[in-house]
Amino acid sequence: MEETQERSLNRETVKIDIAEPPTPFAELDPEVQLAIKCAADKKAFDVVVLDLRSIASFTEFFIIASGSNQRQVQAISDEINEQLKKQLNSRPVRIEGYNSADWILLDYGDFVVHIFNGESREFYDLARLWLDARRVVLPEDL
Repeated sequence: MEETQERSLNRETVKIDIAEPPTPFAELDPEVQLAIKCAADKKAFDVVVLDLRSIASFTEFFIIASGSNQRQVQAISDEINEQLKKQLNSRPVRIEGYNSADWILLDYGDFVVHIFNGESREFYDLARLWLDARRVVLPEDL
């Protein structure tokens, strides 16, 4: 009897995570879609979009992208900034890190664009830090 009780007390618990379905690209605001397209036009790689609406109150989406060098990181930032301003009259609330271009942050309020060089992206690993966020499914033609 004691042996049976002891076994039942030592059971392992198993946590089952039920993943939320990813957010479709078509559901994104036009500004977010345009920013993603601009990054793709400037050959940003490893673009990841996180839907933070259910877990954060300060913004709705993170766009995370990488460039191979300082010039490309700045070019991606410039293209997003220029096209959002030109096409949708949208301006960032704040821009940080432009001169060093290790990590440029474009804060548009409802969404934040993070453009990294390879080393900084690996070091900060925002996708891992925001692992609870839903992913956005990006079109294959980007």
